[in-house]
Amino acid sequence: MHQPPAIRRSPVLDAVIVGSGPNGLAAAVTLARAGLTVEVLEAQPSIGGGARTHNLGLAADRAGASALRHDVCSAVHPMALASPFLLDFDLAARGVELAVPEISYAQPLDDQPAALAWRDLDRTAAGLGADGPVWKRFFTPFAEHREEIVWLSLGDKRSLPAALRSPAALARSAGFVARLFQQGSPAWNLPLRTDAARALFAGVASHAIGSLPSPATAAAAMLLATLAHGAGWPIPVGGSQAITDALAADLKAHGGQIRTGVHIETAADLPPARACLLDTSAGTAARIWDASLPARVRGGLTRFGHGDAAAKIDFVLSGPVPWRDRELAQAGTLHLGGTREQMAAAEAEVAAGRLPRRPVVLVSDPTVADPSREVAGLRPLWTYAHVPAGCPVDVTAHTIAQIERFAPGFRDVIVDSACVPAAQMHAHNENYAGGDISAGAMSLYRMVARPRLTWDPYSLGIPGVYLCSAATPPGPGVHGMNGWFAAQRALKQVFGLPAPSLAPGR
Repeated sequence: MHQPPAIRRSPVLDAVIVGSGPNGLAAAVTLARAGLTVEVLEAQPSIGGGARTHNLGLAADRAGASALRHDVCSAVHPMALASPFLLDFDLAARGVELAVPEISYAQPLDDQPAALAWRDLDRTAAGLGADGPVWKRFFTPFAEHREEIVWLSLGDKRSLPAALRSPAALARSAGFVARLFQQGSPAWNLPLRTDAARALFAGVASHAIGSLPSPATAAAAMLLATLAHGAGWPIPVGGSQAITDALAADLKAHGGQIRTGVHIETAADLPPARACLLDTSAGTAARIWDASLPARVRGGLTRFGHGDAAAKIDFVLSGPVPWRDRELAQAGTLHLGGTREQMAAAEAEVAAGRLPRRPVVLVSDPTVADPSREVAGLRPLWTYAHVPAGCPVDVTAHTIAQIERFAPGFRDVIVDSACVPAAQMHAHNENYAGGDISAGAMSLYRMVARPRLTWDPYSLGIPGVYLCSAATPPGPGVHGMNGWFAAQRALKQVFGLPAPSLAPGR
């Protein structure tokens, strides 16, 4: 194993990281493992950003409710078994148990059986009737070469990863991109013909929160569906905090420090350090460094707009959701919106700044895969409702109605609930301004020019200062790739060091 050269210690830190989300911690772990002194500063009282699990104080009058924990942001983690960073880090070797439902995601429909995306691609195809062979032909080449698709999707959009350098891999990548553009265009109904298959694809596309169809939503659909038919969509046992805690433990084991409750308003608030990496929104980065930024960089950061939004609604239930289609009880994730046409219409309303009567709702039922999440007969239910950016409305009633549409009697098992409107999402994560959980607009252009059009999207034009959040490539998700890419640039450009091993025990 390569041993990094000894680093001369001084009162000045080698690196300071602003923000303790998965990307900030990925950057911190990478730098600390290279032998650098690293400190992470977090404004919230707890670490994790988009990967936290808390007791929300719901159902306080019920015995045992204090032990019931809710995922604050992300709940299901398709990237935990796919991200190159997390694969190298090896969550399982660090005690993180990932429970994987047999049904990765599902799409309830009115007056007909639900469409189900099983981990088993053949089983999925068998349930899609006339579209089953089409679905299988579409996803088989991608599922068989998942590593290539992951690197194509989660790369920095600037370099050619080793996994894609063979002629065969390049040909498959070209096929993936061609399908992406087809499914992101008005031709997205081809070649699928049934309501079930079309809705199943539209539902997984809705994770990107945007107009249907579009290249950005199609890219999300194709990557996430490919992963669904492989390792699956795991749920961390005990909640998303397990991933955060594993990263934080490794950071501390390599000498890194974390301070919470530290709000950085300007660069003057930062401790002296040779490098600064910001797991923040583009706007926050512009505010912190302000006049120190080159004008072109500051302009690019401030012009990087926000996308459509989500409102969070947490439920405490006294029993399972009474889905009309009983097979849905095996699904860890559900996309509620009806047919492809109904979902597209709802997302169009959101894009136009209007709250739909029936918004698209994403549901995670962690107890399906992790029975330990049930406490004293109570169980959490996680939901996001898609709403216009900055929407101040409490959408609990909208969300209950959408669930009741496919699960009559849902109201009868609700013990308690709490909504965080889109306009308030920034209170628990400053990167989620106006409810934009992607930390910036998602479009074909912004998949590459993120947050601005430049060869090095992580550099902020100040030596040693980098942006490492979801506002950079490859975009949102709990995968750590943004932080990993930015940290590798800092290691090379500031410290002259190679990227360290992430393997446990090193």
